[in-house]
Amino acid sequence: MDTDEADIGLGRLVKRITPTWPRHGNFGTVLLPIGYFANVIDIGGTGLAICTDGVGSKAIIAKLRNKYDTIGIDCVAVNVNDLICVGAQPVSLVDYIAVERVEAQVLDAIAIGLAEGAAQAGISISGGETAQLEDVVRGFDLAGTAVGTVSLDKIVTGRHLEPGDCVIGIESSGIHSNGLTLARKAFFKQDRPLPLEYPLPGSGVPLGEELLCPTLIYVPEITEILRRVPEVKALINITSDGLLNLSRVDNARVGFRIDELPPVPEIFKLIQEYGSVRTAEMFEVYNMGVGFCVVVGESDVGPVLSILEQHRRKAWVIGKVIEDSTKGVYLPRQRLEGHKKRFREE
Repeated sequence: MDTDEADIGLGRLVKRITPTWPRHGNFGTVLLPIGYFANVIDIGGTGLAICTDGVGSKAIIAKLRNKYDTIGIDCVAVNVNDLICVGAQPVSLVDYIAVERVEAQVLDAIAIGLAEGAAQAGISISGGETAQLEDVVRGFDLAGTAVGTVSLDKIVTGRHLEPGDCVIGIESSGIHSNGLTLARKAFFKQDRPLPLEYPLPGSGVPLGEELLCPTLIYVPEITEILRRVPEVKALINITSDGLLNLSRVDNARVGFRIDELPPVPEIFKLIQEYGSVRTAEMFEVYNMGVGFCVVVGESDVGPVLSILEQHRRKAWVIGKVIEDSTKGVYLPRQRLEGHKKRFREE
């Protein structure tokens, strides 16, 4: 993707659509800026959280493996994991499936994953749309729109972050649903492409299976954290842009020093090796083993880690909030300094 051109296009898009927003205080007031993980709309005193996302080119891996019964989990995950970032309780999702050619077995398999993802997230699938677009789509595309609720006085955006607050990183299940284009380039578009059956070092899991491993859904544990820990400062879904997502918090005074990352999963080492990818680019694209972050004061670290352990999630204190008006993300052990969508080597 041409990132600069995309940023220009997005800026123009935002400029066109924000005039549709009601005046502040009116029914339907939009409460957050575009660009956060989800937005919240004031519906007569109730916060309606809403977001939309898709599985991207992970759909190509599903087609290559002729295995479609997990990709629906990813569709649910990429949406509900964004909703909880504003402190919302996810409620329901509608899906959009665009196909080159309708195949009943494929649709059924996708629905199996959607239903499993909904069960993990505790939501309903309340509707959707299936479109056959043989002149537009090659294979299929899968996206969703999710809604949830949040009290207007409990919206989480990071505005109360302070230097010294702790960043807790929660494990990912691997590549999740981001960076599959780069992974396919590294593995399958070289002079000697790797087979889908190539055993992943350390585990022996076939490469195709590893790339299709579903995105983790963090709703149950984050919902419990929000219920039991009163001072959750920020919740960050580590998706595309990797740990640079930390800088999306609504606080112009802080940055993040991340110096205790867990070991990098083998899939990322393999991508970097076979694709000759710079370390900076790896951290710009991938979660590198950390799929979600919770930021709390030091006194709340113990309770959060205890809840995550009860939910059988590996988690670590990976860094701290620092005073930084540039909103940087600093990885001293990797010698990386990040701003906006780019890391540079120090």
